[in-house]
Amino acid sequence: MSTVSTPLPLLNIEQEIEINAAPGDVYRGLIAQLKSLDANEPGKTLDFELEEWPGGRWFRDLGNGSGHLWGFVQSIKPPHLLELYGPMMMSFATANNLIIRIETIANGSKVTLRHQCLGDVPDQYRDGMPDGWCKVLEGTKKRAEA
Repeated sequence: MSTVSTPLPLLNIEQEIEINAAPGDVYRGLIAQLKSLDANEPGKTLDFELEEWPGGRWFRDLGNGSGHLWGFVQSIKPPHLLELYGPMMMSFATANNLIIRIETIANGSKVTLRHQCLGDVPDQYRDGMPDGWCKVLEGTKKRAEA
């Protein structure tokens, strides 16, 4: 008997941004941004809950017991690290890990985001995710520098 195996597709997104603010301000901006993500419709946002402790959930509460789980907090070390794992925005067989690191640099902070995903990711998600994470980083910068 023979077995055929194929490697799972891997999505690997790495982005970074420099922000003219202290790590604590950047971290608070990041958390606020993750709680209010841009929707696909201009001018609309999606409101999220983020429980800031290991095992805490990152999810949309739509009321009446409805919602969508995006992930769980795997590791959290304010103001320098937030790591999430879970389905993210996908409702199909994937495993996702998101690591966001904030480090002090001469003129403020550098934020590094890495999203890795194993599984069958449709092209529309694969193509749109880099822009989505870029919006998260830009929103974090805007909030932290305000």
